[in-house]
Amino acid sequence: MPSDHMAELARLGSATVYEGGGRIGYVDADLVQVIPGSRVAGPARTVTCAQGDNLMVHAAMAALQPGEVLVLTMPEPAPVALVGDLLATQAKVHGAAALLIDAAIRDREELVELGLPIWARWVRVKGADKDTPGTIGDPVSVGGATINTGDVLVLDADGVAVVEAGDVQRVLEGAQARERKEAIKRERLQAGELSYEMDGLRAVVEGAGR
Repeated sequence: MPSDHMAELARLGSATVYEGGGRIGYVDADLVQVIPGSRVAGPARTVTCAQGDNLMVHAAMAALQPGEVLVLTMPEPAPVALVGDLLATQAKVHGAAALLIDAAIRDREELVELGLPIWARWVRVKGADKDTPGTIGDPVSVGGATINTGDVLVLDADGVAVVEAGDVQRVLEGAQARERKEAIKRERLQAGELSYEMDGLRAVVEGAGR
């Protein structure tokens, strides 16, 4: 997938990509953005760990390809740290674009210093076991969104948008069109116009009372 597509999706941001793609695909979960200001887009590499176990996170480091977003899940989200400083160091060295963790991280200060963009559900001390195999590459569900390996994730301060692998071009063009439309609208708002009038919302409000 072209790197310029990934850079453009990251620039546009998760909200614009989600809206421009037709409001399809987003992670409905409260996430901790470990590196403030980070913006990333990249293809997903999905990992399903056994409950409370991060054995497959270690295994995933051998499968990781540069530029991928490593998506780490368990059968049920739980505040167990699947990643700390040492695993994040491996991920960065092997070229991960980011980590999306449907569980906890720990060593937060060290992770901030490391600088690898990470989004996680929780920050917790409790560590994981390393006993039970899981899977790499199977579809996973995070915050109600199905994510397949190869789907593109757009991550920033607003959250995570999910773009199906075969739909990237359409969504990218839709997001760019939305950005252009919003730029025109912003100029009109800065000139003093009201969205209440521009978007026909007055008629909705006043018509509702009839």
